[in-house]
Amino acid sequence: MPKSLVVVWRRCILPLLLCGLSHGVQAADLTVWSAGATKPPMEPLVAAFQASTGHQLTVDYAPVGVLLRRLAAGGRPDVLLVSAEVVAEVERQNWAVVGSAVPVGSVGIGVAVKAGAAQPDISSPEALRQTLLSAQSITYMDPQKGTSGKHFASVLEQLGIANQMQAKTKLGDVGFVVEPVAKGEIEIGIQQITEILPVQGAVLVGPLPGSLQKITTYSALLGTGAQAKPAAAAFIRHLQTPEATVVFERTGFKRP
Repeated sequence: MPKSLVVVWRRCILPLLLCGLSHGVQAADLTVWSAGATKPPMEPLVAAFQASTGHQLTVDYAPVGVLLRRLAAGGRPDVLLVSAEVVAEVERQNWAVVGSAVPVGSVGIGVAVKAGAAQPDISSPEALRQTLLSAQSITYMDPQKGTSGKHFASVLEQLGIANQMQAKTKLGDVGFVVEPVAKGEIEIGIQQITEILPVQGAVLVGPLPGSLQKITTYSALLGTGAQAKPAAAAFIRHLQTPEATVVFERTGFKRP
């Protein structure tokens, strides 16, 4: 799409779609594909949107890498919530409407241990390196599937301990990978902070230190295959309300 048309979309068409469409629109069934890190704020926001509009949402939470593979296989949700770094790709592939991306929140990667366990030193890159080398076991998301896993694999390379950590690493598949940490099955877990805070029995030690940190921004987009674009746009509008800001911030996100 020419740049001039993108500007027209953002300044004229999208605001019309987003403004006040939660009322007066025939009830619709929407499919939302959302990055796993957004699940804590999304669940109450989806429930509130359904209650206030009559629209019904089916939400599938999965790592961004998994969502991209589903899109490549032909899946077409009404709304996508993905990391900002893949927005250009989903637009280029015509999986989402060009220019429709709206940032909803940013979050960093954290380190977790079982509640009641001694909290390790992660105050600096070197302290984190020594903590990881001393750990009996660690877990993080499979780098082929999730944003945090892809980044943490590069952190291990930066620290020069990727080979030493292989034997005591269990890669997560989907969902909250720190759940085994909460159960005492694994000593240390690394994941997006928003995916650590909801897990009962796990405690956030803190964010990855200094230059090892990665802040990921998540954006909502209209899917090109959306059958009810006004309703889908209304949901994106819902994610931008002051009430939504309270929910996002309460669950560990920083709002744009």
